[in-house]
Amino acid sequence: MTQFARARRKKRTVIIPLGSTEEHGPHLPLDTDTIIAREIARRAAEDTGALVAPALSYGICTSTALHPGTVGFSPDTFRALLRDLIRGFHAQGMRFFVLLTGHAGGLHVNAMREVGEEMLFALPDIRVALLSAYDLMKSETSDLVETKGDSHAGEMETSCLLAIAPGLVTGTAKKEYPTFPKAILVRKKMRYWKSGVWGDPAKASAAKGREILERVSSRAAETVRDLERFRE
Repeated sequence: MTQFARARRKKRTVIIPLGSTEEHGPHLPLDTDTIIAREIARRAAEDTGALVAPALSYGICTSTALHPGTVGFSPDTFRALLRDLIRGFHAQGMRFFVLLTGHAGGLHVNAMREVGEEMLFALPDIRVALLSAYDLMKSETSDLVETKGDSHAGEMETSCLLAIAPGLVTGTAKKEYPTFPKAILVRKKMRYWKSGVWGDPAKASAAKGREILERVSSRAAETVRDLERFRE
């Protein structure tokens, strides 16, 4: 309590890591997204002095909802939680909000944007930035990642876990590139995506993970500074 009271007199920026409890193939932990988001937030905070909120370890999961281990929120619940978190930290003196997600589900990211846009008008003295670890990995590591179309539990995420918490990685997994029907929503998604892997985990390494995290965290820190300088 006293540390926070001192910190908020110097800094009004909070990074809120958002993750999921979701299958990540047979080799990665269910909280992979949360672990990655928390680590990026920690590194960005060290660089900028921003505060880091405890991570929200559940999100909106649709494509993996029937896979063993996946537990998530409905979109309505997730949006309500984000609103309450922003309002709560605002009441505690925060004015710059970075919503940093390690989970890249479409509805999940859309809900973040919806709430961010809404809160800009509900709380006129705040600024909001949205960051996706997956999008940052794609944009910052094209020369490093070997797997084209790498995504869920593949080369990038496996490399990050090997760098952050290698003891939580159980071997590896076969590559998979699922194909869902175009324009058609399906209930039995495991019929099209059996292993829960999207990419090639065999190409992962701890060295790649360290470089990925360094690049992505640097970009996240740059966004924090941009947000603090931003004026309308």
